[in-house]
Amino acid sequence: MPSVDAADVLAARGWTGPARVHLDGGTIARIEPVSTVDTTRRLVPGFVDLQVNGIDDIDVASADGAAWGRLDTMLLAQGVTTWCPTLVTMPLARFERPLQRIGAAMDRPPVGRPAIVGAHLEGPFLGRSPGAHPVDLIVPIDLEWLRHLPRHVALVTLAAEQPLALEAIRLLTSSGRLVSIGHTQCSEAEFDAAVAAGARLTTHLFNGMSGVHHREPGVAAFALTNPDVSASLIADGVHVHPRVLQLAAQLLGDDRMVLVTDAVAWRAGNVGVIGMEWRDGAPRLPDGTLAGSGVTMDTAVRIIVAAGASPRRALLAASTNPARLLGLHDRGVLAPGMRADMVALDADLQVEQVWAGGAPCITT
Repeated sequence: MPSVDAADVLAARGWTGPARVHLDGGTIARIEPVSTVDTTRRLVPGFVDLQVNGIDDIDVASADGAAWGRLDTMLLAQGVTTWCPTLVTMPLARFERPLQRIGAAMDRPPVGRPAIVGAHLEGPFLGRSPGAHPVDLIVPIDLEWLRHLPRHVALVTLAAEQPLALEAIRLLTSSGRLVSIGHTQCSEAEFDAAVAAGARLTTHLFNGMSGVHHREPGVAAFALTNPDVSASLIADGVHVHPRVLQLAAQLLGDDRMVLVTDAVAWRAGNVGVIGMEWRDGAPRLPDGTLAGSGVTMDTAVRIIVAAGASPRRALLAASTNPARLLGLHDRGVLAPGMRADMVALDADLQVEQVWAGGAPCITT
């Protein structure tokens, strides 16, 4: 039976170690305390990224064939073992082909690659904070279109101020999909009603939404203070100031913070139908509007730790919390019976090795 040694293991109840993790095929058989190990590395759950529009020069909206293999390699290098290819706002008729290609990528043999667990649709049913999304392509919610989505759509971001938002949330959650509130300037009542209807996430907190003001709190304040909703953060050093990352980590705690990269094919100069360019540390529209990021998940972990979050809280946000939100009960935690998706990190939280379903994939 193969095993992996680590000085510290982020297990279900916190750090434990030194320890030896025994594998049985693609799952964890047991975690055994040992007196000493010949390594200083930390072993943590594989990262789960809910929002990947593209990486480097590959946009998921047009990815096909060998491009998916390159995405696999680039994701594993940053410790990501589970992910959601993300499609941004475009005409409704144009979603069909990218979703078909994502479905085909999901059907590839699973061994030794990060698992695609479903697509994330970020738009086109957005609101009054469009960000980089083309305003002319943002449309009212079409319940019939949502009703006929392919089964592999796992996550939908929509605005709570949309007239049919509550009906859409109930429709989507009844079919097992995760709904996130985003690109919105909804009122407190609209936000709370969306959460009560089943929305469980807020897309990239502080970005694409009204913010925090002591007399006129916006969506960011509603998300931070509603215990029934989690919030994703883009910790790239550009989208959110380090002191605000620290504030969010403190308020969201161990259970409600989710790290996402919102990575785009910045080298290709587009995300879906949106053109952009790399400028001042991030992809941007010509007018300077942020259009995704170029950050990797391991870098996001290091950035939010440097901002003041504990390593444990940051790592839970990169693995356990997004897995739980997606209803993935077989991963996101290192425990017996769980899928052996694991990342070995050095003392500086740099990726040393990755296992996907028990198969070693990356060694540095």
